[in-house]
Amino acid sequence: MPELPEVEALKDFLTENLVGHEIVRVLPVAISVLKTYDPPLTAMEGHEVVAVHRHGKFLDLETADGPRLVTHLARAGWLHWKDRFPDGPTRRPATAPQRRASRDPFLSRPGKGPLALRVVLETGAGFDLTEAGTQKRLAVYVVRDPREVPGVARLGPDPLADDFDEERFAELLKDERRQLKGALRDQSLIAGVGNAYSDEILHAAKMSPFKLAASLSPEETGRLYEALRTTLTEAVERSRGVAAGRLKSEKKSGLRVHGRTGEPCPVCGDTIREVSFSDSSLQYCPTCQTGGKPLADRRLSRLLK
Repeated sequence: MPELPEVEALKDFLTENLVGHEIVRVLPVAISVLKTYDPPLTAMEGHEVVAVHRHGKFLDLETADGPRLVTHLARAGWLHWKDRFPDGPTRRPATAPQRRASRDPFLSRPGKGPLALRVVLETGAGFDLTEAGTQKRLAVYVVRDPREVPGVARLGPDPLADDFDEERFAELLKDERRQLKGALRDQSLIAGVGNAYSDEILHAAKMSPFKLAASLSPEETGRLYEALRTTLTEAVERSRGVAAGRLKSEKKSGLRVHGRTGEPCPVCGDTIREVSFSDSSLQYCPTCQTGGKPLADRRLSRLLK
């Protein structure tokens, strides 16, 4: 799943490539991706993009005197930039004869592949939104104000904002009765951190993912705050200037524990372990984070009963 650093990099990439250009066609290939109906998706056409914003893990395309296109890539979504699309219809969704005549394989089978949405500029360039797998969670909203999107409206503070200091972080955690892993991933508490970077932050802070957030001492809170800011800042810097198509591999190459079960910890050399859940997993280093004690894998424990 794209998280704050990757979405920030996509924002920068789209700012460079979209701002100042007119959207001439928006093609919803998978209708299920649309979560709003008024204004219609076609209301984006004919408007110039004036800015691209990030709200947590949401991307927001602002147009001049028009609506805004807000998208959440979810777990398996991605953005693919095209310097030039194959010849085909330029404004409206293709008719059956147009799809058959088009050289674009995506348009010949709408709704049958990973393509969810296409945005084309007056230059012929643009981007596709795609989603792999069978669970379709990628979401697109056309709104006048990004706060009309429920997920944006409930977002907590951005952890890289200038006013997000240690005092504010401590205030968020003081009454938080959940484990740190769950608290860091809660978008209404802190915006933009997902499964991968929560593992990285906790490893950098040398804390167990199961430690209760409200139990942190002032020293531990300060250590976690520093790990949060440093981990995300470094990831943003690694991603800055990377083309959209290479961001996934860039993210993976920079992770120290997440997705590296069975590999040696880059800090102490201990074996990185995993705890599995119904639809996700976490990775951690026992020596660095849990005093050398392996955490119980709850899914495996249930199977053994």
